[in-house]
Amino acid sequence: MTYYNIPRNRKRGKSKRLIIDSPMLTMITGIVVFTVGIVLAGMIALKLYLISLPPIKNLNSLKPNIVTTFCASDGEVIKTFAAYTYSNVELKEVPEQLVKALIATEDKNFYKHQGYDMLGLVRSMVANVLAGHVVQGASTITQQLSRILFLSNEKTVTRKIKELQVAAQIEKTISKDKILEMYLNNVYLGSGAYGVKGAAKIYFNKNLNELTLPEMALIAGLPQAPSVYSPYNNKKLAEKRRNQVLLRMYKMKYIDKETYEKAKKSPIVLSTMPIMYATNKAPYFCDYVMKDLQKLGFTEDEIVNGGFKIVTTLDYKAQVKANEAIIKNLNAWGMNKDKNQAAVFSFNPIDGRILVYAGGKDYSKSQYDRVTQSQRPSGSAFKPFIYTAAIEKGYSPNDMIEDMPIKIGNWTPRNYGNKYRGKIPLYTALMVSSNVCAARLMDEIGVRPVIQLSRVMGITTPIPYDYTIALGSHSVKLFEMTRAFGVFANGGYKVEPYAIERVESSRGTILYEAKKARTSKVLNINTAATMTAIMRTVITSGTGRAANIGKPAAGKTGTTDDSKDAYFIGFTPDVVTGVWVGNDDNSQMGGITGGTIPALIWKDVMTVATEQYGNADFEYPEVVLNPFRASNVSVINQSDIAKQQEEKDKEKQKELDKIDPITGVEKPTLLKPTEENQKSILIFPKKDKEAPTVEVKQERVDEPQPNYAPIPMTSAPIGQ
Repeated sequence: MTYYNIPRNRKRGKSKRLIIDSPMLTMITGIVVFTVGIVLAGMIALKLYLISLPPIKNLNSLKPNIVTTFCASDGEVIKTFAAYTYSNVELKEVPEQLVKALIATEDKNFYKHQGYDMLGLVRSMVANVLAGHVVQGASTITQQLSRILFLSNEKTVTRKIKELQVAAQIEKTISKDKILEMYLNNVYLGSGAYGVKGAAKIYFNKNLNELTLPEMALIAGLPQAPSVYSPYNNKKLAEKRRNQVLLRMYKMKYIDKETYEKAKKSPIVLSTMPIMYATNKAPYFCDYVMKDLQKLGFTEDEIVNGGFKIVTTLDYKAQVKANEAIIKNLNAWGMNKDKNQAAVFSFNPIDGRILVYAGGKDYSKSQYDRVTQSQRPSGSAFKPFIYTAAIEKGYSPNDMIEDMPIKIGNWTPRNYGNKYRGKIPLYTALMVSSNVCAARLMDEIGVRPVIQLSRVMGITTPIPYDYTIALGSHSVKLFEMTRAFGVFANGGYKVEPYAIERVESSRGTILYEAKKARTSKVLNINTAATMTAIMRTVITSGTGRAANIGKPAAGKTGTTDDSKDAYFIGFTPDVVTGVWVGNDDNSQMGGITGGTIPALIWKDVMTVATEQYGNADFEYPEVVLNPFRASNVSVINQSDIAKQQEEKDKEKQKELDKIDPITGVEKPTLLKPTEENQKSILIFPKKDKEAPTVEVKQERVDEPQPNYAPIPMTSAPIGQ
């Protein structure tokens, strides 16, 4: 080889250009020509083979069977995907612009090829080889129809060849218009819609002839990835995809520029009450499973038409009870409007199996998932994290804390009705959900340790560095809160919930099987035992008595300011369940607290979900909660609170004045000269010795519990 310096640009300097010697050039050219020749020969042979294939008999009358099912853990079918809607529409009934939109998007040469596009196939093969993975498809509308009607969705060369074969046979059997008609009736378009007629109803509640151009373009953009581009799942992404379809229509001169510009600015107005064609007994859960399957590498088209059997972790009986409990308890408390909602999430804290998943009360009216998508303030349901951080730092559940007014900066938290109990044990403070005690404890241990602990236990949503998080002022997801409570139930171990046990092909081959759930130790077992013991009193004697299921269980109520959100999150050794109740418009709910509807729903669900485990108790070290009776509740007026706080502030300021702001240590005391010594004397403070460690032996004390009314029927303290 010889290098020559060839000037490219005087300003840019010189560069080297490789000149290949003639023998090597001849060899490379020969290899390229030989390779191209083999490819062309193969393509010609394939084309001749496809041309020789016979037509398919009785294709016009073909009605595919149900192809994919989702099953609960007991084998109960909870969802089916049908490849045929039985609501056929003739091609002449489909608007011309919708047909053009689909052709422009899916197969611009549909009326020119013989069922397959050889040039497109070669082009996609080259692009995929260069990229190292599949980046471009080359399936025509006929090939897609062959896959929908006859084939699986496995990504293999064999399946691709079969797809070409069947596509060629289809083209020999029926006309182009009939192929297009069958495709329009059978293609899956997301949200349970099979065919364009079903999509028009589900997304817009319209007949085909009532669709606007932007609505047709949206439907035409769905076949590539139905759930990804579904406007119910992501309206912005659906709009972007719709506008891509409109651009293709404009470039193919199906619409003019003025029409294109106007259509792409049109807002997406969806049906407020979609009609679900597919059988779906746990719709929110099935949506979650679909997302998990896609994370595992399955496409939505593969899932819908692949003939799979998806075995899930769902406890069908408990799920049915959850659906019933939501409706029953909301209606019983007068919450029967569409905005009145509830969500339930349950899982096994030991192995991570998701048992119950209800993202709302009526999927047909709202597909918004309030388990994983909604972020709402947690109220007092967040308080266990503060107490856990304190226990981790060495506090005892029997340590006394002052249930009296406190001021932290400009923040003055208060108990409901200004009711305070004086000095009470930590466990009692959580049992009665004292706001000032939670704030006082936060002030003592600091905000950062609470945030750090919440993170390792499973809260991933943003938590502000603010003392008000002591009362759950920040927003969280029900999924994350419930997952975090699972740490208390599982000896300090965090387990990641999962929904899919295995995926089987139509022939019974296992394509995926769940491995052991991911676990990580985040708490000391003694801390988990202590917090469980404290939260058991919430159900037996505290704010969550309505959740009592008559077996060992622990939990915490939560109510936000003005009763906009209410929670009950609780657990047994084998099941953790979180319940949220609120209004979608974030309006007030009156006297609804965590101890009312959420606790009642929790009780209904857990009664069924824990049935198979009997009365199993927590296998924890014994934790002694010393018997305590609070003194009569006192009501302190605001003027008394202000005076008391003013005196405390003065005392606190005196202590602060003793500290040197630069060194951070106590200032030396300057003594006045005496007769014996005419010099001033600096007295430095002595350093405190390290506090001795005290080991407390825990013993069980069976304290008789007082009799309480089962359910508070009037307004309850905010913060409970």
